[in-house]
Amino acid sequence: MVEKVYAKNPDVVFRKIADEFILVPVRQKVVDLKSIYTLNETAAFIWELIDGKNSVSCIKSKVAEAFEGENAQFDSDISEILGKFKTLLLAEELS
Repeated sequence: MVEKVYAKNPDVVFRKIADEFILVPVRQKVVDLKSIYTLNETAAFIWELIDGKNSVSCIKSKVAEAFEGENAQFDSDISEILGKFKTLLLAEELS
């Protein structure tokens, strides 16, 4: 079985402003202010791990190392976050 790997959409900018993490899609050099997404700490951590190389199981391992909690909960949260990134065209599934 091939592990899923995700890559960031190159037209999305990630910024930390004060204590908030945001994703800003930039299309044709124009920012779509209706499509600015605020991430919690876990989602921002996952965003940083999406590089087109880290598999989902690798991401899960790194999240488990960085945060305390139940592995089953991490699996569910990570799947949900990656699914939202994909649905919102912020990231794409490579495999």
